[in-house]
Amino acid sequence: MAPPKKYPDELRERATRMAVEARRDPASATGAIKRIADQLGIHPDALRTWVKRAEVDAGDRPGTTTSDAERLAQLERENRELRRANQILRSAAKFLRGGAGPSVAMKVEFVDSQREEHGVQPVLQALAQTPAEIAPSTYYAARSRPEPARAARDRELTATIKRVHEDNYGVYGARKVWRQLNREGVDVARCTVERLMRESGLRGLLRDKSPRTTRPAVETGRPADLVERDFTATRVNELWVADITYVRTAAGWIYAAFVLDVFSRMIVGWQVATSLYTDLALDALQMAIWRRRASGADLAGLVHHSDRGVQYRAVRYTQRLAEADAVASVGSTGDSYDNAMAEAFNSLYKAELVRNKGPWQGIDDLEIATVEYIDWYNNRRLHGELGHLPPTEHEALHAMTQPVTATLETS
Repeated sequence: MAPPKKYPDELRERATRMAVEARRDPASATGAIKRIADQLGIHPDALRTWVKRAEVDAGDRPGTTTSDAERLAQLERENRELRRANQILRSAAKFLRGGAGPSVAMKVEFVDSQREEHGVQPVLQALAQTPAEIAPSTYYAARSRPEPARAARDRELTATIKRVHEDNYGVYGARKVWRQLNREGVDVARCTVERLMRESGLRGLLRDKSPRTTRPAVETGRPADLVERDFTATRVNELWVADITYVRTAAGWIYAAFVLDVFSRMIVGWQVATSLYTDLALDALQMAIWRRRASGADLAGLVHHSDRGVQYRAVRYTQRLAEADAVASVGSTGDSYDNAMAEAFNSLYKAELVRNKGPWQGIDDLEIATVEYIDWYNNRRLHGELGHLPPTEHEALHAMTQPVTATLETS
């Protein structure tokens, strides 16, 4: 049988006393520790440690006494407990604001979130005497009860809301998240979506106004303003608006041109470039014309509206409009709302993509991101002005309601 690792207290005290007395007598001081350790069957190093501690406690040797060491250890323990309590209270700061305390369910959820790092009992002690106080019996009783139906429903809805919010560039507020959930067949009240988004820290994106980028052309014979701030259309390809915006990247300024169909808000043409030459706006127009004609559309009589920028007043641009049988319209002089719808989309583009997903390295990563954004904008983004439908769906529904005319062939 192996000998016990810990010496009895009585043996430790007797051996220490004998060794200290022997060391005080010059005649027996030499080799006293080794001699007494061998006599009592104690390891010399253990006895040497006991003697050193006893001499420090008696003031015969410099060092920290046992009582001081215990006091320091106690202070360190209290310090650790205070630091842990402060850390827990900082994490619970949202519960401690205001007069009314949180619900029992929120308290239990908070304790569970901290238990792995601090343990249950320290968290409960830290919350004592605060509005978030919860008795141990209440906590353990709540833990043993099955999850309430509403809590389970809220947990499932919150996960779905987070998915919808993330899938849509994180820009949807409660209204559009609620609309998207309804489209997916999730039956939920709008106030519930607002509450769960608020509790999860989710919110819609706010837009800032951006400066205009096009330079006015010299006043020669400019086209008339055929829109006069009335940005409405009754059918597809009745009215397009176009504008240019800019994006700061690590490689310098990048410019983006867009052509928007007013009826459906669809982006029918776009282009990004490193300069503001006419080709930027012209490429966006060429794409718009090609896409619409590829689907069999007749652009005769289309009104193309822009501001007075030189890119839109260039000869090649106006010639391309004429070739498509489209009519040019230019905003009135000094009118800040002359191209409001196009500028509104630029603001949306800057908020939902540029600032939301930046910073950008250069034209390559911005161009790829713009392609993905326009695909989402045209095919999945919900537009309040369209009855919370995407532009493609709005155009498809409109096409289904139009009468079909066909020539009756007779033999």
